[in-house]
Amino acid sequence: MEYFTGIEEIMPLSAAPEPKRRFLPSKHEAKRIMKIVRAIREGRILPYRPPEEKEEEEEEVHYDIWQDEQARPDHVMNIPAPKAPPPGYDLSYNPPPEYLPSKSEKKEWESTDPEDREKEYLPTGYDSLRKVPGYEKFIKERFERSLDLYLAPRVRKNRLNIDPASLLPKLPRPEELKPFPTVCSTLFRGHDGRVRSLAIDPSGIWLASGGDDGTVRVWELLTGRQLWSAKIGDDEAVNVVRWRPGKDAVILSAAAGEDIYLLVPPIVDPETEATSRELLDAGFGYATNATQALTANGARKEPVAKWTRPGSRLEDEGVLIKITVRTTVKVISWHRRGDFFSTVSPTAQKSAVAIHTLSKHLTQIPFRRLPGIPQTVQFHPSRPLFFVATQRTIRSYDLQKQELVKIIQPGARWISSFDIHPGGDNLIVGSYDRRLLWHDLDLSTRPYKTMRFHTKAIRAVKYHKGGFPLFADASDDGSLQIFHGKVVSDMMENATIVPVKVLKGHKVKSALGVMDIDWHPREPWCVSAGADGTCRLWM
Repeated sequence: MEYFTGIEEIMPLSAAPEPKRRFLPSKHEAKRIMKIVRAIREGRILPYRPPEEKEEEEEEVHYDIWQDEQARPDHVMNIPAPKAPPPGYDLSYNPPPEYLPSKSEKKEWESTDPEDREKEYLPTGYDSLRKVPGYEKFIKERFERSLDLYLAPRVRKNRLNIDPASLLPKLPRPEELKPFPTVCSTLFRGHDGRVRSLAIDPSGIWLASGGDDGTVRVWELLTGRQLWSAKIGDDEAVNVVRWRPGKDAVILSAAAGEDIYLLVPPIVDPETEATSRELLDAGFGYATNATQALTANGARKEPVAKWTRPGSRLEDEGVLIKITVRTTVKVISWHRRGDFFSTVSPTAQKSAVAIHTLSKHLTQIPFRRLPGIPQTVQFHPSRPLFFVATQRTIRSYDLQKQELVKIIQPGARWISSFDIHPGGDNLIVGSYDRRLLWHDLDLSTRPYKTMRFHTKAIRAVKYHKGGFPLFADASDDGSLQIFHGKVVSDMMENATIVPVKVLKGHKVKSALGVMDIDWHPREPWCVSAGADGTCRLWM
């Protein structure tokens, strides 16, 4: 599916210059013009006059003694400047008769040169203001000015002169970004009810899945053949299954209700199976010799989790260790070295996040109080950092210094899942409000890019850890979205994010679609778990 087309369409955009009638000066220009107008009115700016030729004869020099006249108190020696006469009655449009000139005075005024006249005007009487000669012109000018103000636009409206091709982002074509999964190759059927979780082992040979029927199943990835299954939850669904990282041992972790199980499926050679069993049994000796914590009263403190044997029935099937915590476990996240794994129980208050040590059979509670309900956790792929996601934020903690490093704010209403890039500097977040957010941890705590391609909630997001610049998300609309996400080491260049494929095949059951996804460790293949009871391998 291509998101952007190469077809060029001509839009009816004009490149003509703006007409003068549409011009409206800015506030700054208007201020500057009014300054100049005020200076002209006050006489501080005079029009240019050519210099007059000076006559050789000396002109009379007049001194204005009241040029810099200031208000002073009354004194005998102080001669104040004469006051300007008030406007006389002869300036009125209808002055008293005594101010009106006679015919002889009028004739004399007209015959005198304008330079020699005592007054520049001749008092004239009119019955009304309308009869004044300048009245009609004045009214017309006033009306036109009012009309201009009424019809004048208050905001300058610019037409867009934009090239339509420049509005499309310059992204490479999906065909240039291969390989990425395109078709469903293998279908895994066997679960009763929805499949809640799945995971591909580090070798890339087997696929583990868990569902509502309380069983954990291991499949051969390429053929879809079921190799092993064990029922660990009687009344509880298997919420999550995760393989232990590393190829030295094959250990599968699964959570059903309040119980976490560590399994060694009998699908490997005897040597690897023996190594895996020894790795799990090594911690029992440490747990018996360890001193138990005491309360302030001296009583034995109730342990956070109990490490026990699950019983002979499950041990015969390969289920070796059972860890019981206080509330239902929803998330399991392994450390890259394989000795630690973290679990999340959202309904628990103080013990919501727990870190388990495999070699010591020890469970610790790192946070006594968290601002919000924890949703999921992740270990940093290379540094001693621990990420905890609540409903609205993701907090990064330094495990060595035991302090808060950063608070990431995706802006989502409810975070469902997140994953860290193998490089460690980028992060993707999926939310129940249909948003997929890409974070550049070096750039900002806010998302670098927000993508809304799904019509329903996003359940899971995952990066490819095997060297391919791919990541995917799974949604309740029954589809998977495959993205090309290239990250370069250059700080001046942003990450290239291109949607390349939409994978559809899972049916929507009870408003639930794709529940979980995982990538093959070496190949550009991904697997998905659906609410329709099937798993699919996409190649």
